Amino acid sequence: MSALSGLSRWLAGTTPAFAERQVRCASPAGLHRMAYTEWGERDNPNVLVCVHGLTRNGRDFDDLARVLAADYRVLCPDVVGRGRSDWLRDPSGYVVQQYVTDMLVLLARLDVEAVHWLGTSLGGLIGMWIASQEDSPITRLVLNDVGPVITVASLQRISDYVGRAPKFDTFDDAEKYIRLVSEPFGPLSDAQWRHLTEFCLQRASDGRLEMCYDPAIGEPFRQALSSGDIDLWPIYDRIRCPTLVLRGADSDLLTAETLQAMAMRGPRPQTVEIPGVGHAPMFLDAGQIGIVRDFLLVV
Repeated sequence: MSALSGLSRWLAGTTPAFAERQVRCASPAGLHRMAYTEWGERDNPNVLVCVHGLTRNGRDFDDLARVLAADYRVLCPDVVGRGRSDWLRDPSGYVVQQYVTDMLVLLARLDVEAVHWLGTSLGGLIGMWIASQEDSPITRLVLNDVGPVITVASLQRISDYVGRAPKFDTFDDAEKYIRLVSEPFGPLSDAQWRHLTEFCLQRASDGRLEMCYDPAIGEPFRQALSSGDIDLWPIYDRIRCPTLVLRGADSDLLTAETLQAMAMRGPRPQTVEIPGVGHAPMFLDAGQIGIVRDFLLVV
């Protein structure tokens, strides 16, 4: 079945649209709510969790979710501090350990034994950690432009803009900024850039537009720069479920050398490079969606 078949069903009205939901989570500083969108039939036991990158949110996966909702119950959370989710009272909590804890709360709510997982960048790191554990609920894993080595050069590039975005007088001003900092996403249509811009903005108290994430998410991120490259090979090597790794061919976060090493270690994943894209592929076209769908739904 082609990647567009699920989308065709959705357009024909036979695949449900999404619902917006929340789940209550906890941190050492108190309770917070994590928002998520849900696509497809709620009683479908086949569940796909899609988790976004550092400053993005779950609406990045709208196009992919519309297609895969024909086969899955698709959950697209906003990691705490992003999108419609609460901001943490203590910014030091913006670390992978907290994100993992929140995702396990979400998985517990689903009341299913197993899930498939697609993680972009930060979402892939969260998925790697969960998949590496004994008795992990993740039985099929897609890592989108992330791996067990994260170079300090890529961390520096991201740290230059995380939490430092200006406010905007108009939507067009905001879109110009998004196009600039997200240029590695590759060639996108005007409609796709509008979509990516629309769902990462909120109205500030002064009436202007601002990014819908807590600027404080950048502080723990910048603190990690002093440690040099991040090495997560011990976590990666414990993963045993079938795994697909996607890399933007121009990515500075997942290097070609790391991808080659990943193919020979741990879960020995399938690997695919997407030409003309850096960090990271965004699943806004049938080709990229088809790669994921064909891997996830293999019989």
